[in-house]
Amino acid sequence: MSKRFLIPGVVAALTLSAAPAFAEVSEETAFIFNTFSFLFNGALVMFMAAGFAMLESGLVRSKNTATICLKNITLYAIAGIMFYAVGYNLMYMDVAGYIGTMLPWAADDAAALAETGANFEAGYSATSDWFFQMVFVATAASIVSGTVAERIKLWPFLIFVTVLTSIIYPIQGSWTWGGGWLTEMGFLDFAGSSIVHSVGGWAALTGAVILGARRGKYGKDGSVHPIPGANMPLATMGAFILWLGWFGFNGGSVLALGSAADAIAMANVFANTNMAAAGGVVAAVILTQLVYKKVDLSMALNGAIGGLVSITAGPDTPTLGSAIMIGAVGGMIVVFAVPFLDKLKIDDVVGAIPAHLFCGIWGTLAVPLTNADASFGTQLIGIAAIGAFVIIASAIVWTILKVTIGIRVSEEEEMLGTDKVELGLEAYPEFGRGAHSL
Repeated sequence: MSKRFLIPGVVAALTLSAAPAFAEVSEETAFIFNTFSFLFNGALVMFMAAGFAMLESGLVRSKNTATICLKNITLYAIAGIMFYAVGYNLMYMDVAGYIGTMLPWAADDAAALAETGANFEAGYSATSDWFFQMVFVATAASIVSGTVAERIKLWPFLIFVTVLTSIIYPIQGSWTWGGGWLTEMGFLDFAGSSIVHSVGGWAALTGAVILGARRGKYGKDGSVHPIPGANMPLATMGAFILWLGWFGFNGGSVLALGSAADAIAMANVFANTNMAAAGGVVAAVILTQLVYKKVDLSMALNGAIGGLVSITAGPDTPTLGSAIMIGAVGGMIVVFAVPFLDKLKIDDVVGAIPAHLFCGIWGTLAVPLTNADASFGTQLIGIAAIGAFVIIASAIVWTILKVTIGIRVSEEEEMLGTDKVELGLEAYPEFGRGAHSL
């Protein structure tokens, strides 16, 4: 007899012989499991930084690969430092509608660590919660990196990341996850289609417009000149890593693992997340075949990411079939949005704007389709408010950087590649030498 039929039979037998079927765990045990969930799922989300680095490295030209790698590891470090110094409390501490408190974060686990009368009512370690929230802000910053690649200066980009992770992201986050005015209205975004992915997308879009396109990307006659990435196997591995990390991103957002109900909820979120990505891939593959008469690998990769972003706002309520359809729409959005941006001459090197911004909007709007507690009107208000704030704030920062220290490398430096210009090294130095050069 298969496990599929055996396990329900065993549960039924246990139910007849003992009640209740599931005993409640102690507060301390729930505290341990909840803390473990934050740490384990947070580590999965942190691994997404590697996925972004690999995806972006594969989709840029080889002369810009080392710079992309440096940006991704540095932005992750900056995100952690700034979320500790300013961001967390600005997002979560004493939020009065629109903003929290601008103070460094400090753990408060004293009650749980008391030698006598330890109190576990908090439900989890404060530090585990901080870690889990921190890796999300790093994800938002990673989205910007790929869009503005190959022509942006290193230090202005890192300055922008500093402002994004310390001020821009936490303020809009306080409106929602911090219990601010959007949450009071009933806006729902389970794991961050808008709060994380659209924020990164809006910031990336604003930067791409102000920065301008890469040299040679668009002709004076309106033609589009494709610029292929250097390493598609690396980009594919990056997409798979992002897919894996997304289980922590969405699954960890259940925010608990201290009961059987929590475990079931997390399992459902994992499954819906997986199937949405699958729907995005299949839709992108079929659509590119129909539209272009050939399948586009980069579209398939971004189709997976588009599906993942689309389900992120509401992975807890759909059926598996609904999750596939939500993800499939995300995959189709990616296919149509890439040429749309090219018509506007907005140069997005890795396709992050379609996958994260456009699919983030779709995912946020899709929540009411499976969740009766959500309304389209409130979701639209949240999308518009977050978008307006991030565009205005990002435009101010990008413009200040442009008129002061400059944000773009020169044409000559762009031709040489940012690796040589910014870092003084090459990611693949042997490419320019003979096969047997020393």
